[in-house]
Amino acid sequence: MASRGRLKLGLAILVPILVVSVSAVLRPGWIVSEIAKRSPEVVYFVETEEPVVALTIDDGPDPVTTPKILSVLRQHDAHATFFLITNRIPGNEEIVARIVDEGHEIANHLVTDEPSIRLSPADFESQLLKSHDVLSRFSDVHWFRPGSGWYNATMLSILNKHGYQCALGSVYPFDPQLPSSWFAAHYVMWNVQPGSIIVLHDCGARGERTASALATVLPEIKQGGLRVVTLSELLDLRSTVE
Repeated sequence: MASRGRLKLGLAILVPILVVSVSAVLRPGWIVSEIAKRSPEVVYFVETEEPVVALTIDDGPDPVTTPKILSVLRQHDAHATFFLITNRIPGNEEIVARIVDEGHEIANHLVTDEPSIRLSPADFESQLLKSHDVLSRFSDVHWFRPGSGWYNATMLSILNKHGYQCALGSVYPFDPQLPSSWFAAHYVMWNVQPGSIIVLHDCGARGERTASALATVLPEIKQGGLRVVTLSELLDLRSTVE
């Protein structure tokens, strides 16, 4: 009887934890809202009454997958902000130029694919400026996203010093961790709403999944009345509700 009681108690504790955990993964809006309140200088989403969402794509350019993503975007008249890793640009300059020429936006994701928060302040600032020098040859750049999504007050201070704004997102389908374009596509469609910032990834298999997911997502959300724009375009529409 005692063991049965302990089992019931364990289930009583475990079930709510599982419910909260699943809700946090599949319906994370309330968590994102709480995080955004604590870091108002970081853009997670935009309050707007306009039927628009921002699409962001990390970790390119890739000589194979970035052109595929661009073709899907063009097919559906959608635009995105590409957070580029600058040590992947040599040899792919034409792809970066195409991103800009087709009305998309490029942004700073530092030099290498690593957690930005692990860098010392001096190294972080050095990488930021080194990446900026490369990216500014193609277009004006003022958006930054930290590798692995973690940041601290020192990083934000350095970004502000150099005219950058940090952006994360509100719709993140865990596409680096879950190798399923089906899940990525449906997660986006379950969670997207006006003002959302969608985060997807490029490069190798991740880029293939993103191209496939977008081929499913873009016509669906367009049919739902939403327009897919860059971060800067989304932010410009924030004033409509202020």
